[in-house]
Amino acid sequence: MPAEACAGAAAGEDLEPVFEALVQQVLSFRDQHRSDPVLEEVSPAEVRDRLAASYDFEHPIELDGLRAEVGELLNRWTVDVTHPAYFGLFNPPVDPAGIVADTLVALYNPQLAAWSHAAAANEIERLTLDHLGSLLWPESESTIASFTSGGAEANLSAVIVALSHQFPEFGNRGARALPGAPRMYASEESHHSLLKIAHFTGIGREALQLVPTGSDLRLDAGALERAIGRDLAAGALPFLVVGTAGTTSAGVIDPLPALAGICERRGMWLHVDAAWGGTACISPRLRDSLAGIEAADSVTWDAHKWLSVPMGAGMFFCRHPEAVGRAFRASTGYMPGDTTGAVDPYSTTVQWSRRFTGLKVFMTLARLGRQRLVERIERQAEMGDLLRAGLEQDGWEIVNRTPLPVVCFRRPELAGPESYDALVKFLYERGRVWISVVALPGIGPALRACITSYETGSAELELLRSELLHGLENAG
Repeated sequence: MPAEACAGAAAGEDLEPVFEALVQQVLSFRDQHRSDPVLEEVSPAEVRDRLAASYDFEHPIELDGLRAEVGELLNRWTVDVTHPAYFGLFNPPVDPAGIVADTLVALYNPQLAAWSHAAAANEIERLTLDHLGSLLWPESESTIASFTSGGAEANLSAVIVALSHQFPEFGNRGARALPGAPRMYASEESHHSLLKIAHFTGIGREALQLVPTGSDLRLDAGALERAIGRDLAAGALPFLVVGTAGTTSAGVIDPLPALAGICERRGMWLHVDAAWGGTACISPRLRDSLAGIEAADSVTWDAHKWLSVPMGAGMFFCRHPEAVGRAFRASTGYMPGDTTGAVDPYSTTVQWSRRFTGLKVFMTLARLGRQRLVERIERQAEMGDLLRAGLEQDGWEIVNRTPLPVVCFRRPELAGPESYDALVKFLYERGRVWISVVALPGIGPALRACITSYETGSAELELLRSELLHGLENAG
């Protein structure tokens, strides 16, 4: 290894074997983790005691030993969300391009706040976001987008922009400038980051009106109309509707065309939280399930969910660049001057200093190409369909309907939450698969299995079905 590559090493420390060992760790991980359990249960005390016994931050530790030790800790005491038998939250395995990308980002450590400090990085992100944005709004010639830490920050961006757009004095004077109480609306199945966001923005948690869902678990458009009417009659200020494209619990898609019609009639902002489901727009088979998203004023989309890149890689898209500019405008003497033909990200985003988030998305898209990416996405949807059919064959009742690969299911003999919790606990103790329990409005507790891995195949589906039947026999 060249001497300059070791410039950051401690005196006498040879980094070459450290990086060679790290490369071998990366290369062996995929094969090794398939044979390991999906999880090993551990108590907080056990982890804390292990760490306290080894690390006092007083005495230096040789880097290769530190690498090996931390790798062992993570391998042993992390639910393996990259495992093909993990049917849990929206945490997929990472494409190798994302690993290479995050390594390059750590090496060069570009600062993306100002365009002039990271010209290549900012233009790589612009190209990537322009491409993905064109899939959301094929007809639009004027959009703006940014990478975020995740869906919560993207949703926060949407609410800030909507408030600033709908109430021009909000940016300078805050909520006290408004002639009434602002109101935003979302399904009771929406992501509850919206409650935090209402708090953060100063409009208060009571500003968020959670609208009931119908029997299909989608936002009830009629109930939304009635809620808006009541608030208007009471002197409140409805300004934003949030539709969800792929709810966390059941993967359902709200009636986006109906929501778009309501927002157009009422003069309200429509935001679509497509943190997970946004990826469906890449697939010819699934694209129509997002019909209506093209009417949205803004969209949240997380690349670290269904695009298989490392966390976090949220994205915020908006059809109104001028509204985003007004919401996040900033200028200061200690930042470099503007670059002709480019916009400094610190003046159009929530964050100021920011990591080069977009490289892992850019490199993953570039490595795979469109057709291979489509095949991955559609294969996971096919595995979801196959799992539904298999579970019904085994006597389970499917209680959600969605083209996306989230499957929620119940059995009559599992009478209450305790029965579902006991079954899942039995599965966790065996460690061969990972699923979760959800509580669905109007339905009650159910088991939830999500296809999150592009490596999940029929063998893993058969394993899950077998483990569930075994659990029914043995979990009491």
